[in-house]
Formats: sequence, C-alpha cells, structure tokens
Amino acid sequence: MKFSGFRVFAEALKGHTGWRPLWRNPDPKPSYDYLIVGGGGHGLATAYYLAKTFGRSRIAVLEKGWLGSGNVGRNTTIIRSNYLLAGNEPFYEFSMKLWEGLEQELNFNAMVSQRGIINLFHTDAQRDAFRRRGNAMMLAGAGARLLGREELRAMVPFLNYDNARFPIKGGLMQARAGTARHDGVAWGYARGGDSHGVDLIQNCEVTGFRLDRGKVRGVETSRGYIAADKVGVAVAGSSSRVMAMAGMRLPIESHVLQAFVTEGLKPTIPGVITFGAGHFYISQSDKGGL
Repeated sequence: MKFSGFRVFAEALKGHTGWRPLWRNPDPKPSYDYLIVGGGGHGLATAYYLAKTFGRSRIAVLEKGWLGSGNVGRNTTIIRSNYLLAGNEPFYEFSMKLWEGLEQELNFNAMVSQRGIINLFHTDAQRDAFRRRGNAMMLAGAGARLLGREELRAMVPFLNYDNARFPIKGGLMQARAGTARHDGVAWGYARGGDSHGVDLIQNCEVTGFRLDRGKVRGVETSRGYIAADKVGVAVAGSSSRVMAMAGMRLPIESHVLQAFVTEGLKPTIPGVITFGAGHFYISQSDKGGL
C-alpha cells in the first residue's frame, strides 16, 4: 500500500474503508538468522536497513510491549548534527542526511520539520567555543551560522535580552536541524521493515539468552525459545539489564532525562532553542505543546 494525496482523497470518498494495517502481526518462528531486541527507533531502523540496504532476510524484531512504546515514544524528538569532534560530526551528519530523505524513502509522514536549532551563549569564552564548533561543522559540510545579539533578537525577539540572570550575547545556529515526530519515525520504520519481510513480534519479552561456549544461540522469551546466531540489542536505558542476562557487563549507567510538555499553544518557538548556561532546551510540536 502506497500513500499519496490521491489515495487519501479516494479513501475519503469511500468512508476510509479501504485502509489496511501498516504491518503484519505474526507469531514468532522457531528460528531466525537475525534477532533485534527492542522495537523502538533504533531496533526498527536496524531491521529495516539490514533487510533493505544489506539484503538480509529471516529477520525479526522482538518487543516486550507494543512497537514504539519505550524510549522512542518519550524523547524530545530533536534532530541535529551540530557537533565539534571529528569522531562525532561525520556520524551525525550522515544521520542528518538520512533524516532529510527519510519520508520519501519510507513513504510515510514522520513530520520532519527543519526549523533550525539555536544554541545560546552567555559569555565571551562560550562565544569563542561556539565559533570553534561552528567552524568544525562547516568543515564537515553540516552548515553553521554564528549570530550576534541583535541578529538573534531580530529572529527570536521574545527572549529576555535586558535583565536575564545569564545575559544573552548571541547564538550558534544550524538551520538544517529541527524535530521529527517520534511515533511517525517508529511506525514508518516498522512499515518499511514489514514490507521487506521483517517479522515484528510484539508482546514478546526477552527473559534470557542461550549461549554455547560464549556464542549466542538464541533467546528465551515470554512466547517461547527463538533460535538465532546473530542477536542485536537496542533497548535504550535497559541495555545494561538485558545484556547482564547474557553475562556481559556494559560500562553504561542509565539516567532519567525529564521532559515537561505544556498544553497546546499558538506557534511561538520557531525551532529549537538551547539555554547555554544549563542543559535545558525548548521546542514546539506540531500539536502546539512546548
């Protein structure tokens, strides 16, 4: 099923009776070549690219709840490639380019909105650091623009420029950055993976791993044992706990990052704005929530 404006119009005339489920809901098979634990953004994307880009088959995604019910449904949806270090910037810029073509590739509205991100700076030293970061971004082809105080005021006049505790001196802007709709991302990758033969198995919690002389042979789940010689784990904050079942201790701690969301408001924030004196940032969703 391919989405298009014509299809939406035709379904409206028929009372929307012709829509089909976006993906199958199969029972797990006894074995697969590849198992991906975690039905969020990373797990679904991994399965999709394994099938589409690398031509692999017999792939399944195991999700203990429903697809997109974990971290991907609770994040702040920001997409960006405004990094400094050579080990970071090319990776995120590659991802940024994937975002820019994602909706066309998946034929699904992920609500990608490239309205830009502005990192505020409050001291001369911070301005110099952001200038250095901006230069690194431009060398990597990501694009950057250093904004002075008055230039910034013309773009976002509602900030407190007169008596803020940390005076606003300007900002570093990446115009290509923005936000995406987390549910749309998960559903788009799920639909894309399913169309390439990936089994999306929901309500299937992994409870253990079967190992043979240090090599994985399969996973124990709430729906029975599933054999596989290659298992990927993409479970965000539960990574340490899940991998501990395989006898691996990951050097990772999980910390809660809280997001406060307002009721829907009229359009106020043009993109993403970050507070340079602390790790806070704000954006506005298409529903109007800040």
